[in-house]
Amino acid sequence: MLTPNMPSLNDPEGNAVPEGLPTVIDAHVHIFPDPVFTAVRNWFDEHGWRIRYRLSTEEIFSFLQKRGIYHVVALQYAHKPGIARQLNSYMAEQCRTFPDLVCGMATVFPGEDQDIIILAEAFAQGLSGLKLHSHVQCFDMNSEAMERIYECCQEHAKPIIMHVGQEPKSSAYQCDPYELCNVNKLEAVICSFPDLKVCVPHLGVGETAQYKKLIEKYDNLWLDTTMVITDYFPFDQKIDLLEYRPDRIMYGSDFPNIPYAWDRELKELRSANLPDKLLEMITFGNAVDFYNLQK
Repeated sequence: MLTPNMPSLNDPEGNAVPEGLPTVIDAHVHIFPDPVFTAVRNWFDEHGWRIRYRLSTEEIFSFLQKRGIYHVVALQYAHKPGIARQLNSYMAEQCRTFPDLVCGMATVFPGEDQDIIILAEAFAQGLSGLKLHSHVQCFDMNSEAMERIYECCQEHAKPIIMHVGQEPKSSAYQCDPYELCNVNKLEAVICSFPDLKVCVPHLGVGETAQYKKLIEKYDNLWLDTTMVITDYFPFDQKIDLLEYRPDRIMYGSDFPNIPYAWDRELKELRSANLPDKLLEMITFGNAVDFYNLQK
C-alpha cells in the first residue's frame, strides 16, 4: 500500500477545529529531535509521500494548540538499538515544557541490551506509556523480548500503543509486516496480559474487520482512527464508525507526518453524522480513559 511518489494533497485547511466538534485530544502525534525528524522526512520523500508539515517539535505543539487541540499524545519510536534513552529524555523534557498540553510516550527497541531498565527509567521520568512500531523495529509481538516488555508495562500500569497492523506495507522496510503482524498474534498478547491496555493504531489497517471484532471481545484493547478515515488510501469500502464499539475508538491524526491538511480527518468526523455522545467519546473521552489523562 505504501509506494513511492504517493500524492501529497493541496486540500484547504482551516485555522481551527471544525465547528460543531466537541473537545479534541489528538491521540497520535509524532515528535522527534530535529536530526531524527530529518531522517524520517527523507524516508517518506523517497518511499511514501512528501510530508506537508515540516515543523519542529515546538512548532508542532504551537500549531495544534493555536488551532484548538485540547491535548496531544506525543509518540516516538527507536528505529535502532542504543537511542531509546536519548529519545525518552527528549520526550520527558517536552512534557515538562508543555505540561498542560502534552502526554508523552516512551520508546524502546525490543531486545536491545537493558531494554526493561530503559523502559522503567522512562516511566520514572514521568512518561505515560510505550509506543512501538513493528514495521520499523521488526519485532515479533509474541517473542520473549516482547513478553518482558508487556510485563514491565503491566507492572507499571502503563498502556502500549503498538503499530502491529499489516499496512502500510513497503519494500523499504527491513522486514515483511505481513509475516510479523496478524490479529491472532495480538489476541494472544491481550489474553496473556489482561491488565495491559493496548491500542492498535490506524484501526488495525490491513485487518480492519478482524480488529473490529476483537475490540468487541476484549476490554483491554483500543483502536485509533489515524489516517484510515481520510479517503487517502484506496480501501475497498468506507469505514463506518457507527459499526464499531463506541468506547474503544480514539481520534488520532499522525500529525505532522501527513500528506494532506491537518484537519482533514476532523472534517470527516464532523460530516459522518455520528451521535453527539459517540463523537465526544472518539475525540475526547476514550483517550482520557486509555491514557489516564486529567479531564
